[in-house]
Amino acid sequence: MSNLPNELAEIVDDFQAVTERERLELLLEFSEELPALPQRFADHPDLLEQVVECQSPLFLTIEVEPAGEQNVSLFFSAPPEAPTTRGFASILHQGLNGLPAATVLSVPDDMPNELGLTRALTPLRLRGMTAMLARIKRQVNERLAAPNT
Repeated sequence: MSNLPNELAEIVDDFQAVTERERLELLLEFSEELPALPQRFADHPDLLEQVVECQSPLFLTIEVEPAGEQNVSLFFSAPPEAPTTRGFASILHQGLNGLPAATVLSVPDDMPNELGLTRALTPLRLRGMTAMLARIKRQVNERLAAPNT
């Protein structure tokens, strides 16, 4: 997908370059790379939004810099026993964290389908990643619309 930011496009390319079985292994590798939640969010889980479409408990929030390109920071919380969910969150984190808000908002809603996991995972699981992306984009729009964000 040419309309993906470079970081996310590279991840998609990595998934598309391997077999289905290897894609699952790659997803598990991503799950191990999800950064821990900063203490300011770990101490206040009420600041995170649950993505109820995920089969495992997944919570997220974002921050948008108030000036300049309004770079977006992503934060996720998912249990270690949920590797698929953690993998999806890690892909979004590695592919979008630190990018300008306009770039994050330009990511196609169906980007998760580009990973080539549609036959390896259930549609319900893939819908979880699509829902994560939708929540991120909605939160970015809300922060951009709010005064003094």
